[in-house]
Amino acid sequence: MSSVAEKLQRKSQRQTSVKQVRLKLVYIDFWSAVKFSFLVAASLGIVLVVASMLVWIVLNSTGIFGDLDRIFRDILSDENFSVASSFSLTQVAGFAFVVAILNTLIGTALGAIASMLYNFSVRLTGGILVGFTNN
Repeated sequence: MSSVAEKLQRKSQRQTSVKQVRLKLVYIDFWSAVKFSFLVAASLGIVLVVASMLVWIVLNSTGIFGDLDRIFRDILSDENFSVASSFSLTQVAGFAFVVAILNTLIGTALGAIASMLYNFSVRLTGGILVGFTNN
């Protein structure tokens, strides 16, 4: 009596035939493209907000804002100027959030437009021929 592991080992040693399939992409579903582009744009928006907050935290902790304060105080001749108060973490996060929302809306609209344009262009070109293999 052979074990399951031996059966799997014998099965993996057999030669499998590689079959190539050629398919033609002739239609992209509009709502699938909208949902996919929304998810990609929303994910990128979250990355934008988190990255901008992390950059602000790193700049604040390394003391860059203090150096900028001294430079701008000399240039502007204003002893009360502060970069950290002008660009606080809440202001940076709020601005990044607004930009992320706008990018999500624009990215979703561009995904929808791209799917419509592809579906219209398929009528002229016949679609894209894609090859797949079975390994």
